[in-house]
Amino acid sequence: MKKRVVITGLGVVAPNGVGLNAFSKAIKNGESGITFHPQLADLNFSCCIGGIPQISEEKKLEYLTPLQLRGFDSSGILYGCMAGVDAWKDAGFSVSNDSKLDFDSGTIFGTGTSGVEKFREAIYKLDDKQVKRLGSTVVVQTMASGVSAFLGGILGLGNQVTTNSSACTTGTEAILMGYERIKNNQAKRMLVGSCSDDGPYIWGGFDAMRVMTYKHNESPKEGSRPMSASASGFVPGAGAGALV
Repeated sequence: MKKRVVITGLGVVAPNGVGLNAFSKAIKNGESGITFHPQLADLNFSCCIGGIPQISEEKKLEYLTPLQLRGFDSSGILYGCMAGVDAWKDAGFSVSNDSKLDFDSGTIFGTGTSGVEKFREAIYKLDDKQVKRLGSTVVVQTMASGVSAFLGGILGLGNQVTTNSSACTTGTEAILMGYERIKNNQAKRMLVGSCSDDGPYIWGGFDAMRVMTYKHNESPKEGSRPMSASASGFVPGAGAGALV
């Protein structure tokens, strides 16, 4: 028999709220997370606004160890880990270094592009013949499946551990793939969702395509206008969302 599938946990890292409570409050009060970024202006971007989650160094240590954070430059993986762990806890599960590998639990956690900043750093070091200074975390931060690898290790997931990538439908696809896996008795529970990096090396290509708004650099909060007759393009953003 095919199983009924329900959602038991939620996690979110967004420009206008990190965590369920902060995000829920923000959307109920109409609070925007879109701000002006001088770095984009300095690089001659047409669109100089965007949404970036605000996360302190102390907050990062609630999810990743100092060793994991050493040389860590992938914002998308960080957002995905935070949203994924929060969803896992919201579903009633604990996170422990002593937990056994759980073969009934897996993850399908997607991303469009990941580790671009780390790639850039690696390219410069290799060009300068400094391969020994790349560090031990460059592989997991730049491989496509970095976010699911991190989550699988942190949560001890022994079922399917996969990163999918389907442009703007990545998160939706992850949810459907996880749903099908449970429905067909291949797993008891799946952590699903997606994440996205931020910064000029992610957003530059879209700016070059002229698909991002350029009319609201002086009024960032008015820039995101989906389905509006006065919309002039989309606003770049970053973050993650997760479901159990």
